[in-house]
Amino acid sequence: PAATRRSSYALPAALVRRGGLVGGRWVETPAAFPVLDPASGEELGRVADCGTAEARAAVRAAHEAGAVWGRLPAKERSVRLRRWYELMMENKEELARIITAENGKPLKEAQGEILYSASFLEWFAEEARRVYGDVIPASAKDRRILVLKQPVGVAAVITPWNFPSAMITRKVGAALAAGCTVVVKPAEDTPLSALALGELANQAGIPAGVYNVVPCSRQQTPAVGEVLCTDPLVAKISFTGSTATGKILLKHAAGTVKRVSMELGGHAPFIVFDSANVDRAVAGALASKYRNSGQTCVCTNRFLVQAGIHDKFVAKFAKAIERELHVGSGFDAKTTQGPLINEKAVEKVERHINDAVSQGASVVTGGKRHSLGRNFFEPTLLSNVTTKMLCTQEETFGPLAPVIKFQTEEEAIAIANAANVGLAGYFYSQDPAQIWRVAEQLEVGMVGVNEGIISSVESPFGGVKESGLGREGSKYGIDEYLEIKYICFGGL
Repeated sequence: PAATRRSSYALPAALVRRGGLVGGRWVETPAAFPVLDPASGEELGRVADCGTAEARAAVRAAHEAGAVWGRLPAKERSVRLRRWYELMMENKEELARIITAENGKPLKEAQGEILYSASFLEWFAEEARRVYGDVIPASAKDRRILVLKQPVGVAAVITPWNFPSAMITRKVGAALAAGCTVVVKPAEDTPLSALALGELANQAGIPAGVYNVVPCSRQQTPAVGEVLCTDPLVAKISFTGSTATGKILLKHAAGTVKRVSMELGGHAPFIVFDSANVDRAVAGALASKYRNSGQTCVCTNRFLVQAGIHDKFVAKFAKAIERELHVGSGFDAKTTQGPLINEKAVEKVERHINDAVSQGASVVTGGKRHSLGRNFFEPTLLSNVTTKMLCTQEETFGPLAPVIKFQTEEEAIAIANAANVGLAGYFYSQDPAQIWRVAEQLEVGMVGVNEGIISSVESPFGGVKESGLGREGSKYGIDEYLEIKYICFGGL
C-alpha cells in the first residue's frame, strides 16, 4: 500500500511504500510511525515500525540470499545493478520529490542527489567485474600462491536523513557488486527514499533477500541497531552518522569482531589565505556552507580568513548570502534554503549563535528563525569569532557561518587541526608552494583546494581521527566488502 501526503503535492503512489522489505516481501507491523514534512509539519504517511523480530528476519533473509548472490558471475550482478541504475534514472523526478517531501531540501538539490545516488549503482555495476586476485611468486618450486577476493557476507547498512538516497547507494552499490547482501536501516525521518529504492530493486530483478529494508521509529532504533551489530550472521557494519552513535555501534560490533566502515561527524575548516581569489573563495564558501541548509557532514563549520583580506571577504560573503540565498519550501522553484530537519536542529543553531554573541561575536547577516516559522532559519554569518565559542568547537549542522581572523599560515593549520575529527577541509590560495604545504598538513581525509564541493563517485570518501574508518565510493569502496583469501597449492 502507498502512503499519501495530505498537502498540495501527492507523492508518487507507484514508488511510495509503507511496509518493511524483508526477503523480497513488503512486511506490515502492528505499529507504524509517522513521516513528517519538515517544512509544514504535515504527515506524509505512516511507515511500518519494524522491531527486533523484523531485523532478525531480514538478516536471515539476507544470509540465505547471499549463498546464491555471492556465487553469481560478476557480470550477472553487474547487469542487475545496471538495470537498477536505469530505473532510478527513469524515475528520477519522482524520487527527487520524495526526498524533498521527507527531507525538505530544495527540489533542485534533491534532483542532484538522485543523479549522484544513481551514479553509485552505475559505478559499482562496472567495478563488479574488476575484482581481481593475484598470483604471487612462491619461495618453493613445488608451490603456487594464489590470492582470491570474496564477499564478506551480510552487511548491515545504517544511514542518515540528510542524503536519504545517496548514502544508501554508495554503500549498497559496493556491497552488492562485491557479492554481499544487505539489510538497510534508514533514518526514522526519511524512510520513504530507502523503500522507494527497494521497489525499484525488485523491478530491476535484484533477487529476494539481497536488498532488505527495516524502517523503524526513533524509539525502536537502539534495539534494531543492536541486533544488526550483534547478530552473528552479520559480517559487516557500514554506518554514516554522528561520532557518538558510531562509537556505540563499534562497541556492539566488537563482540563478534565484525568488519566496520564508519563515516562519522565532521568539523570542516575553510581557510582563505591572503593570496586567494576572493570572489572564487566566496562562491566556494556559499556552496560548501549552505548546501542542504548546512546539513551535510562535509560542509564548512569554521571559516578561517587571513587578516589581509578578512574584511573584504566578510563583506562580499554577506552580500552573496543576501543576494543568492532564498528560504522557503523545497517545492518552490526559487528556494535555495529549505527547512532544517526538525526543531532540535533549529535549537542547536540558536544555541551556537547565542553563545557566540554572548562572547563578543557580531551578527553580520541573519541570526534568527525565519518569518516562515516551523523549522526555517535565516542563513547566518558571524564575525569576530574565536576558538572558544561553541560554533567552532562543535559541528553545527545548520546554516551558520562563523568567521575567525588569523595572521599566519601556521596559526591557521593549528586551528584547523585542533579538532578531534577530520573529515573534509577546504582552502583557497594561489601560492603553489603554500598549496602543497597546507594540503599535506591538514589532518582530514579529503581536501578541497580552491573548490567548495568535492564529492564525486570516482573519489574515495572518508575521514581520519574520530571522523571514521574506511572509504566509500571510488575503486577503493568495493574493498570494504571483500575478504582476501590466500590459497597455497603444494606438491606440484
